[in-house]
Amino acid sequence: MTFNRRNDRQDSEFEEKMLFVNRTSKTYQGGRRFRFAALVILGDRNGRVGMGIGKAKEVPVAIEKAKTVARKNMITVPVDGGTIPHDIVGEGTTSRVLLKRAAPGTGVIAGTVPRSIAELAGITDMLSKELGSRNQINVAYAVFDGLKKLRTPQQVRELLDSEGVSPLTGGSL
Repeated sequence: MTFNRRNDRQDSEFEEKMLFVNRTSKTYQGGRRFRFAALVILGDRNGRVGMGIGKAKEVPVAIEKAKTVARKNMITVPVDGGTIPHDIVGEGTTSRVLLKRAAPGTGVIAGTVPRSIAELAGITDMLSKELGSRNQINVAYAVFDGLKKLRTPQQVRELLDSEGVSPLTGGSL
């Protein structure tokens, strides 16, 4: 377990959740050799969340690699009163995930992967539906794509003002 020796600090600000470990094997003349891939989600339950996949010959090393990748791939999610600002469809290879706003008190009604990502991002009310492939890695990529595309009304207003487009008519100001 020599990976990441110089960065042995613990990030107490982030919660981690290991979604799954995948085992693959290759047969050689002397027998089978196994390798592992781990999918890890990190989040602070306050709008920041990251996802990472790590691969190694041992499970603990794969998890550590995944955590390092997740720290590097952090995104900020706009959370509006415990839910997302608008409905969105995220796409990741062959998977699509529909993320919908929900009324306060609804909870997170979603599959395993979207639920884990939403909870660690700090979203308390959301609906989701997985479309297409249900492969966990592809679904995770699709959820992250959807969360990256989210914009608050303030961000949309600023974007329209900077481009000189009227939000009401669609024409120039």
